[in-house]
Amino acid sequence: MSGKLQIWLVFFGLLTTAQAQNLSLRGKISDSSGEALPGASIAVKGTTSGAVSELDGTYQLEGVSAQATLVISYTGYLSQEIAVNNRTLIDVVLSLDVEALNEVVVVGYGTQRKAGTTGSIASVKAADLVQTPVANLAQGLQARVSGIQINQNSGSPGGNVSVRIRGTNSINGTSEPLYVVDGIQISNGGGINDVSPLSTINPNDIESIEVLKDASASAIYGARAANGVVLITTKRGKSGVTRVTFDSYYGTQKVTKTIPTLNAAQFAQLENEVFKNTYYKDPASLGQGVNWQDIIFREAPIQNHQLSVNGGNEKTQLAMSLNYFNQDGVIISSNFKRYSYRLNLDHKISKNVKVGTSMLGSYSINSGVQTGSTSQGDGDVVVGSILGAAIGAPPNLKPYRADGTIFPFGEQEDGRYREVANPLGIASVLIQTALKRTLTNIYGEVNILKGLTYRASFNIDLQSNTADRYSPRSIVSIRDLNDNSGSGSKSNSNFTGLLHESILTYSQTLAEVHSLKFTGVFATQSDLSNANSISASGFPNDATRNEALQLALNRTVSSSRSKQRLDSYMGRINYGFNDKYFIDLTARVDGSSRFGAENKYGFFPAVSAAWRIIQEPFLDNAKWLSDLKIRASYGLTGNAGGISPYQSLSTVASVGSDYVFNNAYITGINPTGIANPALRWEKSTQTNIGLDLGLWDNRLSLVVDVYNKKTDDLLYIKTLPLSSGYGSITGNYASLENRGIEFAANARILQGKIKWNVAANVTMNRNKVLDLDGGTTAERFITSYTVLKVGQPLGLIKSFVFDGINQSGETILPGYDGRLGGHKIKDLNGDGTISSLDQIITGDPNPDLIFGFSTNVSFKGFDVSTFWSGTQGNDIYNLSRLSFENPLGQRNLFKVVENRWTPTNPSNQYVSPAQGGRLPVSDYYVEDGSYIRCKNITLGYTVTSIKGIQNLRVYVSGNNLITITDYTGFDPEVNTFAGSNTVIGIDNLVYPQARSILGGIQVTF
Repeated sequence: MSGKLQIWLVFFGLLTTAQAQNLSLRGKISDSSGEALPGASIAVKGTTSGAVSELDGTYQLEGVSAQATLVISYTGYLSQEIAVNNRTLIDVVLSLDVEALNEVVVVGYGTQRKAGTTGSIASVKAADLVQTPVANLAQGLQARVSGIQINQNSGSPGGNVSVRIRGTNSINGTSEPLYVVDGIQISNGGGINDVSPLSTINPNDIESIEVLKDASASAIYGARAANGVVLITTKRGKSGVTRVTFDSYYGTQKVTKTIPTLNAAQFAQLENEVFKNTYYKDPASLGQGVNWQDIIFREAPIQNHQLSVNGGNEKTQLAMSLNYFNQDGVIISSNFKRYSYRLNLDHKISKNVKVGTSMLGSYSINSGVQTGSTSQGDGDVVVGSILGAAIGAPPNLKPYRADGTIFPFGEQEDGRYREVANPLGIASVLIQTALKRTLTNIYGEVNILKGLTYRASFNIDLQSNTADRYSPRSIVSIRDLNDNSGSGSKSNSNFTGLLHESILTYSQTLAEVHSLKFTGVFATQSDLSNANSISASGFPNDATRNEALQLALNRTVSSSRSKQRLDSYMGRINYGFNDKYFIDLTARVDGSSRFGAENKYGFFPAVSAAWRIIQEPFLDNAKWLSDLKIRASYGLTGNAGGISPYQSLSTVASVGSDYVFNNAYITGINPTGIANPALRWEKSTQTNIGLDLGLWDNRLSLVVDVYNKKTDDLLYIKTLPLSSGYGSITGNYASLENRGIEFAANARILQGKIKWNVAANVTMNRNKVLDLDGGTTAERFITSYTVLKVGQPLGLIKSFVFDGINQSGETILPGYDGRLGGHKIKDLNGDGTISSLDQIITGDPNPDLIFGFSTNVSFKGFDVSTFWSGTQGNDIYNLSRLSFENPLGQRNLFKVVENRWTPTNPSNQYVSPAQGGRLPVSDYYVEDGSYIRCKNITLGYTVTSIKGIQNLRVYVSGNNLITITDYTGFDPEVNTFAGSNTVIGIDNLVYPQARSILGGIQVTF
């Protein structure tokens, strides 16, 4: 045999051996009943190779060593390690993980088995949270959790959202819950035209949300927990196959309805009647005119794109994502953009030491328009709100000049309509907010002894906000231009939140029946903020807008800085006996720099217990019963968010350039606040009784909670005698109560080839003011139509009672609007005159119940889901009707005014024209705000048989498709006063929500 032949034989032998050692594997992953497990992870141990099982449970792996070991894992099942041993066909049967079935929930400073929870905690999965296209995580929670009322106060992109857990718990303080994102504490709030702080967080990055509702669950956060706590956990890396996911959708939005207004011919006829003149000699010749709502509303795109990477090994796990969200508003000039990233990293340095970080960063830009005026029936409604301007704009006027520029109304019709504004001019006002935000958590964890763990975390919340505003000269009519024309401002604010937490946890099981867990926490938090702004007016032109404020004739500047600190100590003991009886004890002490010298520290204890009756021997034969647990809790929590820094101290402030010395203006400073060393946090005492019920292997589960929450020491402004030198003082005087019952049900109706799940929840909450200022005041008007009244719910509407229209021949009582064809008011006390004594409670904006319903069905790759929400029994005060059903002249009106009172048309509903007339505040404008809304319908299809792609899903989704309501305004889900505790259910033309249709794709490689 020649040398060359020997070499070739040796090479062929090595090649054959190598090929024999690298196998092509296939198989199927299933459970003990033979049901396929799609999406199971099959990883080659010690390498980055792996696969994911297909829809039928099958998998395939190429180039696997004959001596390799496979690691197979699936959520809810015990993982297995299987040696290949030269096999090419490996079927795997996974067993249920009993511990995994006892779902683990996040409870704050740790986790807990759901079976052992004693408090009221609700969980929301990531898939549910992003079922609808939302810019704000709170929007994804709406109607999915019992006990929570979420109002989308403004439908503008990134707009204001208010959240109430178990009712409104404050009067002058905040009622928003505390949000904890991977250990970092943040807050929500803002006005109707502000961007919600929650919009800076990408909902697609969230793994799960737990809502802590009762005092036992939330007392671990002490002085910030009276309004409930929302725990947010972002997606973390998992060991095994590295997965790359691309998630994208694009859609269009439209306004769900418009409100009919008078056309040009009808408006001209009305003007002639109001002014008793013939301004318009032939009104009918004007025809339809301009529909200003068609001009300001548009079909607007919405899009979202995200790229995510998740993977790791036994030591290091990584999750990262990049996201771009862009939503144009259905009103011109409104838009919200967000660029965000997430990086979660966990690494085991050794068997007992672990470190990691969570980083969430975002840059959001909101371009807004002014909506939702709080003014009542006067000119500000039609010049300070784009919706008010669009309704009030005369339809006979023109939007543009011949050269395409905006045509101010003051230059049309001889300047007769200078008191209303061209809606396009309002849309051209620059209102833009840019916010950079970074949330960072860095932690280290050490297992000191068996069962004893110490964790140190360092959290940073960095925010940098720039607000730009400019109202151009070009939208002002020539005759109205003056030294103040053209106004702009630029504001910058910065916030730094620093939080350190040291957490010591000890857990142990004794004699196999006693489970004990102790958690101790020390935390210190510092918040620093500063702001500066400059405002200017009188610009020479619009060339630089607000980027050269020094060019303006008039300028004012301001700046501020504040600092506050909170130190906390917390201890919690969880004890369980025989997996049947559980008791939790929690105590927290908080010390805050915000409070008076006499009340720097507060103590917040809580106790709760649970009895898992299902574990009792007398239920052994009740096979239909899979879970039965009774819970009870009692505790005290605080609300420190209602007090701004330095309120307990004497304060002074600038009163402006009020004094002239030597012919020069001198800025004066005077006292503005009286010291209150007794100032302290608002306190909520809550009792909760709950029932957890599971039937037929938890195919049907039900959770019921009954609660009673009393909040004392509420912040309230108390009037002082003038002799004190101050008009009022802020102190802890008021109290109120919330009582309610919550139902949440889930049903897994079909679980075979066709899977059908249903979920529903209902909440009934009753709110009552118990005291305002120590018994001195029983009732107080907040607005001319809203009152606080002891013994009654918050936000009640108090007004006159409408009694038709004053007709010819009737006696017109002296008092409000006493004219022929005017509103007639009931003389309730029978004294022959209309006065404040004839006002009564005419509306309640608090709903009798809040509900949500969802269902989803899947079959052979297809899935269809729908989600509905709504309220019942709440009233809305439609304030816009005071402005646009009043024919006072020089503004357009709702079309219903076509049926106004005239001598030949004695309407008993709509008043006669009267120049400059005003309408009385009556129950005529109180409407039923109940509604049922189809929030989402989604149809999707998933493919798992494409080579190189683990999973591909395409879907189409419709949102806000149907709203069933008797409310006549744009949207029944509304509040002009945003997150106010006392003025709720008021509609003065707030930005309406949009209907959207979108298509999306989700690909995992």
